[in-house]
Amino acid sequence: MKKVLVVDDEQSIVTLLQYNLEQSGYEVMTASDGEEGKNLAIAEKPDLIILDLMLPKLDGIEVCKILRQDRIMTPILMLTAKDDEFDKILGLELGADDYMTKPFSPREVTARVKAILRRTQANPEPVSDEEEKAEKIVLGELKILPEYYEAYFKGELLECTPKEFELLLYLAQHKGRVLTRDQLLSAVWNYDFAGDSRIVDVHISHLREKIEKNTKKPEYIKTIRGLGYKLEEPKGE
Repeated sequence: MKKVLVVDDEQSIVTLLQYNLEQSGYEVMTASDGEEGKNLAIAEKPDLIILDLMLPKLDGIEVCKILRQDRIMTPILMLTAKDDEFDKILGLELGADDYMTKPFSPREVTARVKAILRRTQANPEPVSDEEEKAEKIVLGELKILPEYYEAYFKGELLECTPKEFELLLYLAQHKGRVLTRDQLLSAVWNYDFAGDSRIVDVHISHLREKIEKNTKKPEYIKTIRGLGYKLEEPKGE
């Protein structure tokens, strides 16, 4: 049974989410402030965290920041009552995996939870012989295993959020092709951020930090000025 941690100071929302998630087969833990939520996330190691942005003691942005700094990569679905694009981008810059604005339907939250968990069923163990035989994409020192939702660089498992992995995979599946930000928004985010391509740039930046020797002179993910991005195999590889 997958464990979900709900961190929100509105008891009515907590009760609603807990009921619907438990009906869908999840074990649910709850916290009413950011400090308690952070401590539970560290101690209980849930499979997913539903995290409100505006919380007592520590806000959701700060909780997210602390967890990611501590290398805790538990998927995070952020909630907020503020329809604020800046908050949305900032939360995702700090490592949240998805974002929903209140009011929302419990069914929609449950669907998002299921989708995120499906995307994060990765095996953290080193690549086995069986995995080596599975479908894979190799570009230089970068290896992507779509079936296992894993990517490796120089033999090391990359710690990617689900969206980072999906973006990397889409770029790799279209290697050598220039992809516009709108194309990437459509393919990876289903236009959830239509009109705001900054979310693509944020994730490209995160990926470059993981696979580029010099992020100022990237060898893998190239910026095509005025158009978008493309992934290519480094010369000499």
